[in-house]
Amino acid sequence: MMGWLKDLLGGKAHEDSARWEPGDTLAKQLALVIDLNVCVGCHACVTSCKEWNTSGTAGPLVDENAYGANPTGTFFNRVQTYEAGIFPGTDTIHFPKSCLHCEDPPCVPVCPTGASYKRKADGIVLVDYDKCIGCKYCAWACPYGARELDEERQVMTKCTLCVDRVHDQELAPEDRKPACVKACPTGARLFGDVKDPDSVAATR
Repeated sequence: MMGWLKDLLGGKAHEDSARWEPGDTLAKQLALVIDLNVCVGCHACVTSCKEWNTSGTAGPLVDENAYGANPTGTFFNRVQTYEAGIFPGTDTIHFPKSCLHCEDPPCVPVCPTGASYKRKADGIVLVDYDKCIGCKYCAWACPYGARELDEERQVMTKCTLCVDRVHDQELAPEDRKPACVKACPTGARLFGDVKDPDSVAATR
């Protein structure tokens, strides 16, 4: 388990690091729900995610040649914009792209070292950087293109659902949300337990 996650969870580390196995049915599944009809493509989610995770316990997220002709960088969240339809009846679609923390994640069983795993406690899919060898099998298996190689550390990275925020008891309850959810000005991004019928993520 990642050292920072051990420190964060303290005595709950063993309980919360128990791993999901294919076929398991979880009582709790934390997830993001994104309303594409409301997203305006402002990229507030992208910048807040980058800021939180670069300065936080999952970072730093490397940027190589950021202002050059061929910049590369590691992002847990990106927004892609498309034009749909035929002029003049076109629509602009903003499509946020990050890990969906799948119920049955295809990235987990392909990992040869067990670095990619899903937690039984809350359904969050994480990468144990200490075990990751950067082979990119998980990126090939992910149907959403949500995995990226950190070129400096040579490990695979992805959205952690801000696990260090959502379980931080020192934060006010209203702040125990992923950074992208807190930053979204239109409320397009919703966070909660999709298995809880009273959760905002289950009712939208």
